[in-house]
Amino acid sequence: MPDPKFEMNSEKSSVVNLEIPAVPKEKPALEDHFKEPPGGKKSHAWVWILLLIAVGVGGALYYQRQSSGDASKAKAAAPPRPVPITTAPAHKGDIGVYVEALGTVTPVYTVTVTSRVQGEIMEVHYKEGQMVHKGDPLLEIDPRPYQAALTQAEGQLAKDQATLAEARIDLDRYKSAFARNAIAQQQVYDQEQTVLQDEGTVKNDEGVVENARVNLVYTHITSPIDGRVGLRLVDPGNIVQANSSTTLVVITQLQPITVIFSVAEDYLPQIMKQLRQNHAMPVAALDRTQEQQIASGSLLTLDNQIDPTTGTVKLKAIFPNTDDALFPNQFVNARLLVETQHDATLVPAAAIQRNGQGAFVYVIKPDKTAEMQTVKVGTTDGNETAVDGITPNDVLAVSGFDRLQNGSPVAVRGEGGRGNGQNGARAGSEPAQTGAPGQSSASGDGGQNAAAGDSAGGSQKGQHRNGQKPSNGDATP
Repeated sequence: MPDPKFEMNSEKSSVVNLEIPAVPKEKPALEDHFKEPPGGKKSHAWVWILLLIAVGVGGALYYQRQSSGDASKAKAAAPPRPVPITTAPAHKGDIGVYVEALGTVTPVYTVTVTSRVQGEIMEVHYKEGQMVHKGDPLLEIDPRPYQAALTQAEGQLAKDQATLAEARIDLDRYKSAFARNAIAQQQVYDQEQTVLQDEGTVKNDEGVVENARVNLVYTHITSPIDGRVGLRLVDPGNIVQANSSTTLVVITQLQPITVIFSVAEDYLPQIMKQLRQNHAMPVAALDRTQEQQIASGSLLTLDNQIDPTTGTVKLKAIFPNTDDALFPNQFVNARLLVETQHDATLVPAAAIQRNGQGAFVYVIKPDKTAEMQTVKVGTTDGNETAVDGITPNDVLAVSGFDRLQNGSPVAVRGEGGRGNGQNGARAGSEPAQTGAPGQSSASGDGGQNAAAGDSAGGSQKGQHRNGQKPSNGDATP
């Protein structure tokens, strides 16, 4: 018999099954990875903000580029402004090749006076620093002892001379007696020898007298040369010894005077050539700054050997020194003219510029534009330099190099020759570039020191000018 509870549950289950039909299960949907996460609206807002910023920056850059392009076009369309410069023309002339060296002023004669006799100094005749002439009295030593010695020698001489006279008389008498066969010939021979002995005695006495006279003369000390005496070294009343090393006075000859200086052995062939041809080689003595000439002279001679430790040879130049400008042991800068180059193309040293390729100048063309012209630098003398690569009468720029380029238009501030150009070089505030080794020069700012190389590397023919400020500008075109 069926269980009533079981039947009741079955009825309920059937009722439920009738009311809620079974729905087939659906497969779980795939996860959408592209589904907008929570808060997606906020993320989209930041994207839009960044996009707007990027668009703004891009627009600003585009506008700026467009503006700069328009400005460049406008600037390119505008003509370049002329560069203000000063000019100087190249010309043909003569220029000297010089050798410079440090020299020492040396007197031709220097006399250190000492005493040759002993005695007391009685008097000093010179004044300190006095110019004396040969034979002028300097000092007086007590002459009385030597005068007495002279008197004694003269007395002995007179006595021996009388003895000799007596012997000669006896000889004549003996010869007369021998002629009459009154005496033997031996007596005549003996008397002849006596006469010879007396003659020797007299001669010795004469030597003693002369020696006494010389000693007497030595008590009167006189100047052996023309020159200038130094400071007084002894005073009256002092006792000096004969042939001692004590100096009484020093005399130096000042007119003429010499300068001794050394040059490199490389210049020896050129110097010897000029000396063999008896050509006078001028030498100038300059002061320490090499800006002022002290004296002018000529080369006298050179040493007979080269110093192996320095590779130099000593030269001696002589100067009249009539104005006493040169003083013994003074240091001067000697400037020797080795040769003169004729018909060279000369330009102001300030016009020469340098870059990595070498030396060049700016030639001003008739259309008022600058053209860079390469040149070969030669000898420099003062404010002028000999060059190759341009022709005489070419107009060159001597200032404005900091803005000047090849083909640049120029505005000439001053034209009128070498003097104007050189003044412009000094007045210009644009220094020249220094770079490649070259020849030294002797002018002011601007570009003159730019020429300071070509001879310094291989020779000293470039004339150095100490005291000039080296240029440091940029002249690269």
